[in-house]
Amino acid sequence: MTDVGSLSNSAKTTLPQLVLRNLGDRSYEKRKQAALEIEQLVKELNHAPDHARGSVMGIIDFLVKDYAYSTQANQRKGGLIGLAATAIALMEDTNQYLNYLLPPILKCFADQEGRVRYYACEALYNVTKVARGNVLAFFNEIFDGLCKLAADGDSDVRNGSQLLDRLIKDVVTECEHFDVEKFIPLLRERIKSKNPSIRQLLVGWITVLDSVPDIDMLEYLPEYLGGLLDMLSDANKDIRQQAYAALAELLREISQSEPHRHLELGPMVMILVRQCDSRDNFTRLTVLTWMFEFISLGKDRLLPFVSDMVGAALQCISDPEKEIRQKSEKTNELLLRLVEESKTNINLAPLLDKVTRQLMNKWVPSRLASLRWISMLLTKMPGTLFSHLPELFPALRRTLQDSDDQVVRLDLEVLARIALDESQALDQGNFDMVLNQLLTLFRSDRKFLEARGSLIVRQLSVLLKGESIYRAFSTILHKEQTAAADLDFASLMVQSLNLILLTSSELFEFRRMLKDSLSSREGRALFVSLYKSWCHNPVATFSLCLLAQAYELASALVFQLASIEVTVGFLMQIDKLVQLLESPIFIHLRLQLLEPARYPFLVKALYGLLMLLPQSSAFVALKTRLESVAPLGAFRFMPESAYATTATASSASSSTTAKESEQLDFKELLQTFNTIQGRHQAQRKHLFHKQSLVAPLEDASASSSSSASASSSAENEKKASA
Repeated sequence: MTDVGSLSNSAKTTLPQLVLRNLGDRSYEKRKQAALEIEQLVKELNHAPDHARGSVMGIIDFLVKDYAYSTQANQRKGGLIGLAATAIALMEDTNQYLNYLLPPILKCFADQEGRVRYYACEALYNVTKVARGNVLAFFNEIFDGLCKLAADGDSDVRNGSQLLDRLIKDVVTECEHFDVEKFIPLLRERIKSKNPSIRQLLVGWITVLDSVPDIDMLEYLPEYLGGLLDMLSDANKDIRQQAYAALAELLREISQSEPHRHLELGPMVMILVRQCDSRDNFTRLTVLTWMFEFISLGKDRLLPFVSDMVGAALQCISDPEKEIRQKSEKTNELLLRLVEESKTNINLAPLLDKVTRQLMNKWVPSRLASLRWISMLLTKMPGTLFSHLPELFPALRRTLQDSDDQVVRLDLEVLARIALDESQALDQGNFDMVLNQLLTLFRSDRKFLEARGSLIVRQLSVLLKGESIYRAFSTILHKEQTAAADLDFASLMVQSLNLILLTSSELFEFRRMLKDSLSSREGRALFVSLYKSWCHNPVATFSLCLLAQAYELASALVFQLASIEVTVGFLMQIDKLVQLLESPIFIHLRLQLLEPARYPFLVKALYGLLMLLPQSSAFVALKTRLESVAPLGAFRFMPESAYATTATASSASSSTTAKESEQLDFKELLQTFNTIQGRHQAQRKHLFHKQSLVAPLEDASASSSSSASASSSAENEKKASA
């Protein structure tokens, strides 16, 4: 076997000395002339008998070692042009020598001299033109070199690499068998590059390979999808447009091929979700478009990824850009329908986590969309969701303090759905749990009660019936402990509930029930249940009696009010009540003043209220109202009419034949009022003495004396009214 080294030495004698000298010359023309002579010589040797062909290998080896690998730049240039000339001379036989021709050329791609790199491009271009598809055995090395040259600082090198790139693409498209699997790892690595030239090169290759019928680039889409999406935010407009065009074509292919094949959409979904955090508007819009299409195509197959998609959609639903908001709303709606209509079990914990996190989003649309998700899940799978209430409920309670009314209303709807469930949660019924939590929130933040209390109670009354809400609140408040803070809160809460009851249109039906409450056993039970907690606030108790037409009890309470400490707050509440007496809520009461014989205790109760008032605008208003009907009492001869009366046919018999003291247990009701008010008085005394430097002496005896006095007063009033 002939030694390669000896072949190389023989090449020195084969090649004329002038050719060798010119091949390493500084002049391009001399090097070119030397290359032409080498080309002619190799042609002759290649067509010579077999024993002469070894000389071709010797020339190649000589050109590589003595020129291409030389330390002199001009020598390397000569070596490259000589190798290219050799390939041109060999023509179809070039593939037999590619293992010797290509490595030195590819190595020169990284040469420190720009002109050497340029000649390396030129040399590979010429070799490829004659070898065609045979060079693809070195494709990864060639592609790696192309990526380096595309970002070269020398414009000539970049231009040369672009010509070479186009030729390699032509070779690949005409090749029947291209090993794309070996190429994908290199693409995955390079797709992360930020260099614009490399990005353009990569997009071009993805587009070309995708156009080849025998190459399925969709199969490898997860490997380079993220990189393509990153290019949408490139500063170069051309790169953005090319990347978008490539993505649009890929999405079109997915839409067309999905009905006939099942692509692995899951890995790509996670790429899309991550890209939703992009700062670039165009990227987010494109990602949402892809996600919407994936949901339409994948349906139940995407349920394992639904929590991540929901999190991304809810985040973008508050985007400043209108197009992004609209697309995210459509995507979120599609996800909502997918989960709602699906019969497949989903992992609820991560979905609830994503949705609950968005309740803290600073933008209203995201918070609203999150609440709609929770509402839907409560309807679809209440049993499963209730097991997550310990994690979910604190977020819902916190959302009640939201600054936006619409968010609060929707949050109340969610809480109402929770309250409607009859199962047990947190050791008590959900209904009581929700209202207890509300009262806890009101107790901890009195300003919140003032700002949002009316909205919350009114909305819950619409969603869950006013009667149920007021019964429950009353029961809870009646059980309030004797601690000072609890008593103060109970009084304030009753005051708020009473004002809402007397002014809100949502409670119209409940007020109607209270007006007729004394005419049935169920109604009286409703009245008594409210009365027991209303006793925490004297004015509210009195107004409740007026609303329920319990005028005899109201007149009895007036005398109990005389023993209560008169404060500015107390007078302000009475002033407010007088204003309400002039409102449409109490129009029936004002008409009943026209029949003093039928409603004597109404007149007495209102005159008693008048006596409690100091000289003020409220006093004048009530006095004027009473004086306008007082002369009627003198007209004893006025005939009665079955029609000109405020009593209806159904209630006339009960109001004329039965006294309130026979329908209601006055002794117990007045005792309840005095007991509760005694607790409030004791609390005030305790707070006073707590701040005093003088120790109290006879608190206990004074308290019992006050209680006995109040009880005696109640008995005397009952006897007097009888």
